[in-house]
Amino acid sequence: MQHSAGFLKLVEDAKTRIRELDVAETRAHLAANPQAHLIDVREDHEWQQAHATGAEHLGRGIIERDIEQRVPDHATELVLYCGGGYRSALAADNLQRMGYTNVYSMAGGWKAWQEAGAPTEQD
Repeated sequence: MQHSAGFLKLVEDAKTRIRELDVAETRAHLAANPQAHLIDVREDHEWQQAHATGAEHLGRGIIERDIEQRVPDHATELVLYCGGGYRSALAADNLQRMGYTNVYSMAGGWKAWQEAGAPTEQD
């Protein structure tokens, strides 16, 4: 997908304040911490097609609204992913602003997850 210059500028700014993990690091974090949450922030139709095994769905449009009901402990480890790592970076930045202290965005997103041969499932 071709992203606009304004969107890319917004994402690059957010990335100066967040931490990213690649797929291998994400899988290692999840294996080491069973309390961690892998959260798919893609749109509903993207989630329904397929998603990372074990992921939870909180779309980009609702994550800030619903995260505190789903994950009330702001110290819980959260790894967010989207299609390519852009929307998850924006969401991670916002969650940190909300007081979450252990948030990551998965670099490369769903595309990188699939390319790595990581496990997937469908609804």
